[in-house]
Amino acid sequence: MKKSFYLYVLTFRGGDWSDQKVRFAEEMFHEHNFPKQSTNFEELSTYIESFATDNLTTEAFDELWALYVEQG
Repeated sequence: MKKSFYLYVLTFRGGDWSDQKVRFAEEMFHEHNFPKQSTNFEELSTYIESFATDNLTTEAFDELWALYVEQG
């Protein structure tokens, strides 16, 4: 079974803060209502669009989603 998007993105925590993927991961980690079990693009995209912040951006999400899909 494929791991959730949340678990995949957590692997970016602790990196270089200049990387938007790292900032997204840190912000996501502190967002208690983030859909942690989801592997569904629509569910995650809707959440990000609804609760976007300076670090939880749609641009970072799109980049991370592409990487998530690539890693299969």
